[in-house]
Amino acid sequence: MLEGMSLRRKLVASIVALFILVTITTGVVSLLVTRHALSVQLDRRVAQTVTRAGDPGTAPAPPRPTAGERGLGRGIGGDFLYLAYRDDKILRFTAFTTSGDLVDATNSNNQVIHTLRTAPLSERPSTVDLGPELGSYRLVRAERPHGATVITGLPLQPMVDTLDNIILVTALVGGAGILVLAGGTAALVQINLRPLDRVAALADRVSRTPLHQGEVDLPDRVPARDTDRRTEVGQVGAALNELLDHVGASLHARYESETKLRRFVADASHELRTPLASIRGYAELSRRESEPVPEGIRHALSRIDSESARMAHLVEDLLLLARLDAGRPLASDTVDVTRLVIDTVSDARAAGPDHRWQMCLPEDVVEITGDGSRLTQVVVNLLANARVHTPTGTTVTTTVRTEADHAVITVVDDGPGIPADLLPRVFTRFTRGDESRARLTETPEERTGASTGLGLSIVAAVVAAHHGDVHVHSTPGNTVFTVRLPHAVTAPSEAPD
Repeated sequence: MLEGMSLRRKLVASIVALFILVTITTGVVSLLVTRHALSVQLDRRVAQTVTRAGDPGTAPAPPRPTAGERGLGRGIGGDFLYLAYRDDKILRFTAFTTSGDLVDATNSNNQVIHTLRTAPLSERPSTVDLGPELGSYRLVRAERPHGATVITGLPLQPMVDTLDNIILVTALVGGAGILVLAGGTAALVQINLRPLDRVAALADRVSRTPLHQGEVDLPDRVPARDTDRRTEVGQVGAALNELLDHVGASLHARYESETKLRRFVADASHELRTPLASIRGYAELSRRESEPVPEGIRHALSRIDSESARMAHLVEDLLLLARLDAGRPLASDTVDVTRLVIDTVSDARAAGPDHRWQMCLPEDVVEITGDGSRLTQVVVNLLANARVHTPTGTTVTTTVRTEADHAVITVVDDGPGIPADLLPRVFTRFTRGDESRARLTETPEERTGASTGLGLSIVAAVVAAHHGDVHVHSTPGNTVFTVRLPHAVTAPSEAPD
């Protein structure tokens, strides 16, 4: 029942519910005790009415008071009932109705008198309902020496009225107490939970801090007034401060490690470019030697040239990623996205003539501000990914459109798709798709140049550096890469000369 409620509401609801339970229990117990006490008192008075009533055979019966003299009957007192009869003769009958009217009759056919004479009464008080006119009475019966029978008693209505008043007062006081308690409890809980609110607010701010990359600073800490370990909230605040200290130290150590690794990769990549260029140059020079060269050596030189080219490409990719990770600023020029896509698709058609290459371009030129060479590399990598990981005859469609102030580039192919287990990490570095979307090459030499797994990670890094985003959706027969780049503008295309 209390699931999903805030702690503040749970406390208020629990305290109010407990108070209601205590109030009801106290009221019921008080009512029962009062009722028992009034019943005992009434029975004592009823038992005394027989003695005070006198003997109708030897002493005069109680006087007949008028309606205005209610409760003043001498010898009995109170709103009494008196019935004296001998055999079938009614000697005297006096009673008061619930409205205070006096009933005085000697008619033996009276229904009330008949009820009284037939009721199982004794010297111990019993309750008899005498109908709506008289109500209920506590009555006793006594036999007199001269053969007369006397029935006397007092009404229950005064006791019922007293109990009703007690119930009403208890309900009113209890209801007012519940309202006061609910308001006071809510205010007190609000005041006493303010330290917890401050701790929760700080935890919420920290939870929104980007921690996944770069140098992260966690300056927020729980103030000293909320870290008193003698209180429960203080224990939570002190523990949160210790947690933030540990997390901050860990993030700083991670940043230092990543910085050293990036520096190493950048330095290593930079240093490897020169020897790799030398290896490729010497390999090419040896292949151009005019003297006859054995076929085995020629093949080895060819493989050295091929592998050194692949390694040079890998070094360039690593150097680019290291620079992007370091936050190196990119060029900021006006880039014609439409022309960029036309040129890259033309190059892809030349590199993969066995695929079907299609374009869907807007009538107007789409331009953004960015680094043209890096954005070209984005589209080149996406098209190369579609070419090398799909079978011959696959249709690859590249589309350019604008959405609000974003330029959207999509590359769609109808190949076999990306496996579900590979899809979440397709933009992670060194993720290879050779085991799923078959890399179709023509020669054994080309098969050795397997994907390095950096192409799509470069796409993600370059797009992120342009404050854009890239997503992929893949099912068999429909793989869609979507690149969104901000701050796009459209301009009318120039008419041909």
